[in-house]
Amino acid sequence: MSDESDILFSRTGGVGHVKLNRPHTLNALNYDMVIAMQQALDDWAMDSDVAVVLVQGAGDRAFCAGGDIRRLAESSRNEGIDYCRGFFSSEFRLNRTIFRYPKPYMAILDGITMGGGVGLSVHGQYRIATERTLFAMPETGIGYFPDVGGSYFLPRCPDSIGMYLGLSGARLKAGDSLTAGVSTHYVPANLVDGLIEAVEKIGPGEDVSFKVSAVLSEFSSALEDETLTNHRALIDQCFSKDSLDQVLVALHASGDEWSKLTASKIREKSPTSLKVTFRQLREGGTLDFEACMVMELRLALRFMEDHDFYEGVRAVIVEKDNQPSWLPSNVSEVTNEAVERYFLPLADGDLHFN
Repeated sequence: MSDESDILFSRTGGVGHVKLNRPHTLNALNYDMVIAMQQALDDWAMDSDVAVVLVQGAGDRAFCAGGDIRRLAESSRNEGIDYCRGFFSSEFRLNRTIFRYPKPYMAILDGITMGGGVGLSVHGQYRIATERTLFAMPETGIGYFPDVGGSYFLPRCPDSIGMYLGLSGARLKAGDSLTAGVSTHYVPANLVDGLIEAVEKIGPGEDVSFKVSAVLSEFSSALEDETLTNHRALIDQCFSKDSLDQVLVALHASGDEWSKLTASKIREKSPTSLKVTFRQLREGGTLDFEACMVMELRLALRFMEDHDFYEGVRAVIVEKDNQPSWLPSNVSEVTNEAVERYFLPLADGDLHFN
């Protein structure tokens, strides 16, 4: 495979390496990369010489900043919903493969980790933060929802942190990512190469996970969080409410500057996305991983049919005026019936797994 390929695969020692190789796009994930990575993971799962899978991004700016959203929006409009169904189905099956992977799976979250990049990392056994880690699920800001397994992962963050992250799109640095359970370890960037070399010396056999954990203990260090601890009680108080409206009322009633700012940021998001995301995360907390992904394909394709996703892409990614015109424009105008439509089974069949 050429070094110019969007995704690179190699083997060193007992490690199967995946490198997301689009640094000019912050390693944004495209359809071809999804298909290629699925094939590699399937092959390595059956290869007795591969003990560990390790995923990282090219360059030092991003692990993966998400899916190629602009391409997705253009393809949906020009080629129809079939392209979107193919992309999302393949991506969500890849997320499930990572979640169920039979071998230790390690992601190096060195830099921006958002959207599709979250799906390639948080479902694996080991997620390594560095001082450059910047995590977010910002989808409500582009008229979409936190997909790629966000339905499963976010409700299982401590207390109400997941609901806070899903609605607000808040960004977490390394310390906060540990508190939220996004990352499992912190390793300074200048030690990552040494960590990888040590993992490469682990051969196939018994106790591979024990050996990987031992190596990580040697290279990792403790790190205090930056924000979450200071606001943990408020997050749980406000984001544990039974409806989005109650969340916003609680933030307003708190009266402190952080709560006011958080409420203001949330109100800038797509009202439809917010209402759908609230229900998605509540339901996801009761579902297994596969059921979450079935739900997410329903949501993804319904968003592809509506106004807000394309308006969000225009405002945030294409024209970058950051002035989206949402329809409806206020959460009070999003009816329960409108939300319910997103969760209905797909006429052409729901997501299935082989």
